[in-house]
Amino acid sequence: MAQGFRFLLSNTIVSMFFLLFVLYALACALLYLFQSRLVYFPDQKIYATPHEIGLSYDELSLVTADGVRLSAWHIPSEENRATLLYCHGNAGNISHRLEHLKILHDLGVNTLIFDYRGFGASEGTPTEEGTYLDVEAAWAHLVETMGVPEERIVLLGKSLGGPIAAWLAARKPVGGLILHSTFTSVPELARSLYPIFPVKLLARYHYNTRESLVNVNAPLLVVHSVQDEIVPFSMGQRLYEQGAGPKVFLALEGGHNTALWVSRDAYTDGLNNFISQYVVGSSSD
Repeated sequence: MAQGFRFLLSNTIVSMFFLLFVLYALACALLYLFQSRLVYFPDQKIYATPHEIGLSYDELSLVTADGVRLSAWHIPSEENRATLLYCHGNAGNISHRLEHLKILHDLGVNTLIFDYRGFGASEGTPTEEGTYLDVEAAWAHLVETMGVPEERIVLLGKSLGGPIAAWLAARKPVGGLILHSTFTSVPELARSLYPIFPVKLLARYHYNTRESLVNVNAPLLVVHSVQDEIVPFSMGQRLYEQGAGPKVFLALEGGHNTALWVSRDAYTDGLNNFISQYVVGSSSD
């Protein structure tokens, strides 16, 4: 009887481990197959425009090298201290960034903000390579259509927009690069969020910001909150360490999506000083 009980217990344990293995393998498969839903959270509805917060703007239609039409806004400033090319994060669309656009406008800079393919009114479906083509189209519009000097364009990338901006900065003679709440790479971020999974093997997206920074010599401003609950503060520090040219680190307080408001004065002062010091032809207020 005791032998039969041990045999039953042994079989039960083996069955439990087998079930756990199957569930783990299934979770890995789902993580691999549905990765895009963890990377991109687009919203196709435009909720408001800069006009609603008192800003004049031009509504643009950009066309990428592979023929995708993108929606964009250009918000001019009379001071014209610099032009910011704004690469937003992985959720929502350009209409969710109005308050940030107001901050930038108050600093006296022009801003071009665009929606990646699949976001807002832009056509297509988001992919990593596609987002790189998207930012190239925005850059081309500034330089080739609007005639903005390359050295007066500052790339601003927030969260997912960081690696996209850094990718472009590694290939164009930009006037500056601002990385706001940005991760080092998708696999490294995923490892911190999902430590029990072999994310390096499963990752289909890379968005390697740190790798791009190897080829960036433009002035760099890294903005990161100590309390960021999504992208670890240490990642911002590592990106700063990677910067090869003139660089500034701006530490904020608040969460990933609230630091801009919690530390608004520090953020505004930091951007103002960076633009004044490094952007060609800019002057301080």
